[in-house]
Amino acid sequence: MKPKVTMIAWNQNDNYVVTAVNNHLLKVWNSCTGQLLHDLVGHADEVFVLETHPFDSRIMLSAGHDGNVFIWDITKGTKTKHYFNMIEGQGHGAVFDCKFSPDGQHFACTDSHGHLLIFGFGCSRSYEKIPDQMFFHTDYRPLIRDSNNYVLDEQTQQAPHLMPPPFLVDVDGNPHPTKYQRLVPGRENCADEHLIPQLGYVATSDGEVVEQVIGQQTVDQEEQGLEPSILDSMIRQLQLQQDQRTGADQESASSGPQNGEGTPRRG
Repeated sequence: MKPKVTMIAWNQNDNYVVTAVNNHLLKVWNSCTGQLLHDLVGHADEVFVLETHPFDSRIMLSAGHDGNVFIWDITKGTKTKHYFNMIEGQGHGAVFDCKFSPDGQHFACTDSHGHLLIFGFGCSRSYEKIPDQMFFHTDYRPLIRDSNNYVLDEQTQQAPHLMPPPFLVDVDGNPHPTKYQRLVPGRENCADEHLIPQLGYVATSDGEVVEQVIGQQTVDQEEQGLEPSILDSMIRQLQLQQDQRTGADQESASSGPQNGEGTPRRG
């Protein structure tokens, strides 16, 4: 097999360069001389994640499609910590991305099964309030295109970015309690009655009929006492400017040539 580099990362103080090779080895190089210092052995599949610790120049994190997450001391070429992402009943989950927190005390990973893995020091009680399964009810809603080839939500006939903030549901489409719905941006200050979705029966691809969120009980932002969306205001302003320009062009064209010129001029 011809070796190929899949990822490369400099350490925090730029003294070392770490490369991931498709033979599952990590190699540590002296960035000034180009000398190979260490081969880091542990991964069993290709590695596409190399993350430098934010302030400790000795530490490098690696993760790959084999489900392994390693913390390395690249100055010694040794393994400091190891985690294997085994999912009960499904085998291992490939790790697609990892990031350190700014203080270097935590790091988070995402895997091929849609899980968010959070590692760090201290107590995990602050994370226990979050449900295990969190999806937006619009995540798998079908889209269509209108006559202008614009994308619309099939059910509401609205552009997806103009739809109200979605509801949080579990993997079966059942909405979470209102205290979790306030975690969605745009719903932080909503009253309880505005956080209750409309439920209906939807047929799945295998013909089973299940109860799911099909719509939203919404009111105008002014009635909720919320500030209008900046994006919506910009869209309305741009549309108004376009309408004004179109009106000015039509008025100029209808007035005909002036001062003996062949074509009217616009200011």
